[in-house]
Amino acid sequence: METEQQDLSGLIPRMRACRLCADLPLGPNPLFQLSPGTRILIAGQAPGRLTHAKGRPFDDPSGVRLRGWLGLSEAGFYEDPRVGIFPMGLCFPGSGTGGDLPPRVECAQAWRGPVMGALGGLELSLVLGKYAIDWHLPQLKGASVTEAVRQTSQGEGGIFVLPHPSPRNNRWLRNNPWFEGEVLGRIRAAVGRALT
Repeated sequence: METEQQDLSGLIPRMRACRLCADLPLGPNPLFQLSPGTRILIAGQAPGRLTHAKGRPFDDPSGVRLRGWLGLSEAGFYEDPRVGIFPMGLCFPGSGTGGDLPPRVECAQAWRGPVMGALGGLELSLVLGKYAIDWHLPQLKGASVTEAVRQTSQGEGGIFVLPHPSPRNNRWLRNNPWFEGEVLGRIRAAVGRALT
């Protein structure tokens, strides 16, 4: 366990100083939240423009919804070292015509494997978005988000796929009431178990 902690302790400052994507429109600003005690991992896509400016992951309307889904207060979400946030891309990738651009691939290539190998105490992974699904659940690569959420709705293996909590997904939530009606209760229970 101490080897894992030392490995992660060495990785965190290197990730904070990362400049692999120095050509990003707003420049590099790696946003993540990890500690050797991380038990719950939130694996998302990449920070948005607002969170880039604020310097804190999920510090936006998506984060408000996500915290509600998980049954966590703002303090519990940001101050509990057992809650980790590790997006596929650590920096805001820029905007495209349909929203934010995809996370930069060089980020996951550089950091994903070493960090995941150092997180020895994970009990629960919450996977948001296509790029995170493809990495964490390669057997679901190519599946729709709806299908991925359905296939992981029991939390087997300590993994749930969630739709992105963005207000842009209000229509998805209306069309899939089973997520909030059935799956969120299981997710909240799993979060509670991981934090006790």
